Parts: sequence; structure tokens; C-alpha cells
Amino acid sequence: MILTTDSTIGIVGLGNLGRPMALNLIDRGWRVMVHDTRPEAVRDLEDAGAVAASALDAADAVCFVVPDEIAVWESLNGGLLHNLRSGTPVVIHSTILPERARELSEAIENAGSRCVMAPVSGGAERARRGELSLIAGADSSTREFLAPLFDAMSRETFHIEDPAAACAVKLSNQLVMFSALAGLHEAMALTQSYGVADGDLLDFLATATGDSWVGRNWGFFDGVAADYERSGVPRHLRSWSKDLWEVIGAAHEARISVPFAATLSQILPALVEDHARHAESAHPRALRGEAE
Repeated sequence: MILTTDSTIGIVGLGNLGRPMALNLIDRGWRVMVHDTRPEAVRDLEDAGAVAASALDAADAVCFVVPDEIAVWESLNGGLLHNLRSGTPVVIHSTILPERARELSEAIENAGSRCVMAPVSGGAERARRGELSLIAGADSSTREFLAPLFDAMSRETFHIEDPAAACAVKLSNQLVMFSALAGLHEAMALTQSYGVADGDLLDFLATATGDSWVGRNWGFFDGVAADYERSGVPRHLRSWSKDLWEVIGAAHEARISVPFAATLSQILPALVEDHARHAESAHPRALRGEAE
């Protein structure tokens, strides 16, 4: 047995990623139930065809797209977990510490449900198109059951047995990406001092060994920061801050040293926030998704 578009999918968390993920599933014909602490976010999805629900007891799978494991625990302990039907997969797309993933998995499975750690990467636009990168940490039978859902969400799904390892892979992606982002900020400061336009630098890098996703998508984090501001996400929970601290936390638990990540955690948040603030001042309508 596997999920189909006749199945009901619960989405918990309708923020920067959860909302477009839910809308993508609705467009593809899935039945979607939604839950969020913000009533206006739920109403928005109801208008798009979702069903509002707090218990999610009718869901065939429940996906968490919330900031961290604290938000997952709050929802689970608020009664959601014990209202689920026995064996219902609980899919956690959030970026969390590997050891916290093990604790969540144990609690969810002890309550009679199945736990899948399925971190995603790609941003809101790819989430809306169903083109995220996804790594699923679960046993083979659970992954097979969820495969049609993951195919609807992702451009490519990678598989790994250990849920904690899936979280480690996502954190590793964040470290590499944010390393490139910090390097690009400093590179631009250098070339700006010599009168080089940012666009000219980016055009050159796209053809050279300095090519990177952040260079080809320069401005992406300005938009994410603007979304976070509108949604009231605290700065310490924004990915360029929270995820780097989680890399450090995961390394501490694994007893390995990550001095570069520690340095990034100190310098990158201010670089991102300052750049986004200046971009908002220069192009406020663009960062709000409005036509210029």
C-alpha cells in the first residue's frame, strides 16, 4: 500500500516553505489538511482548497514544516500525536539536530506512529513547483509508502536509513551553502572597493571556478529575509543563524571540531540581515513579490 492523491496529507506549519508545499500538493490534486498557530495563514490555505484541522486524525501522513524541534514537540505534546491513527507516518521536514531527531523518532514510534526525517532544500519557489531536494531518513517500507508524496514535493529524493543521518546531511548542505554566501559577501566588498559592479562580478564567477548556487541566485536571501520579517520570525530562528548553530551543536555531540562553522555563525547573520535591509530600502516592492 502506498499513498495516492486520494490520501489526506496534513501540513503543520504554513510559513516560508509550508505554505508553498501545501499549495503545490493542492494543485496536484492531493487532499490537504492544514494547521498553523496563525489563523490568517490557515484561512489563506482554506481559500486555496485545504481543510483546516487541529487534530489531523483523518490524515494518512502528517508533514511538519516548522522552524525547529521545539515547534515539533509543542504540536506533538499539544495532543496531535495521540490523535493520529496507529501507524500514521509523521514526516519532519524541519532542519534539526541529529540527536534531537533520534529523540523525536523514539517518542513518535513509542506512540504508535512512524517517524521520517525528510529535510528539504531549495526555497519557496521550488517548493511551490514541487522541485525541492529531499533526503528521506526512514526504513524502506515507510519510504515506499511515502514515495508518491515525496515525488510530488521534490525534484529528486535521496534515501538513507538513519533519520539522524538525514538531518546531518541537511546541516552539511547548509554549512557549504552559507560558506559560499559569506565568501561572496566579502568578495563583493573587495570588488566594490575597485569600482566593479556586483553584476559584473557575478557574471564572471558564473563562468569560473568560483561559480556557486548562491552566486547564481544572488538576492535569494534578501527575499527570504523579507518573508521572515513579514511573518515575524525572530532573527535567531532564521536559517543563516539557527542552522549554523545547529551545525556546531551536532559537531559537539559527535565530538568533532568545526572552527569554520563557528566563525561563520558569528559573522554571517549580520552580513545577511544588513544586505537584506539595504535591498529592502532600494527595492521594497520587488522583495514583497510585487511588480516593479
